[in-house]
Amino acid sequence: MKTTLSLKPAEVQKDWVLIDAEGLILGRLAVVIANRLRGKHKPQFTPHVDCGDNVVVVNADKVKLTGNKAENEMFYYHTGYAGGIKGRSIAQRLASANPESVVEKAVERMITRGPLQRAQMKHLHVYVGPEHPHAGQQPKPLDVAALNPKNKRG
Repeated sequence: MKTTLSLKPAEVQKDWVLIDAEGLILGRLAVVIANRLRGKHKPQFTPHVDCGDNVVVVNADKVKLTGNKAENEMFYYHTGYAGGIKGRSIAQRLASANPESVVEKAVERMITRGPLQRAQMKHLHVYVGPEHPHAGQQPKPLDVAALNPKNKRG
């Protein structure tokens, strides 16, 4: 009789992955990042254990969106005051002071909610420019554009 192996937190081996987001489609990039953070690409994937990799994303301000989504899609947030709901388009957020939040929010909304999501999101490191402080971990580059021709937009 075959048994299903369940990975224990002490047995997890986390790798470091570097993704260059320049010219990539936001939604397709977020799916690849979310699957890496959850560990679904590994044969020993266990849904209730944080078995994913550490992901470093550079050039987050250069992601693309198809169609008119950059102007039409809105991110809503609340100020905490009565009637304080506000919204900004994705184009406005990409032009703001912290455009990396667009990628972070897209990935966050693709991961199952709860305490495990918060633990997995701590392994996502998003940066606006091409530099990152994780060179000591020697992250392996992942070419997301080569995975599918639809992932990259000219």
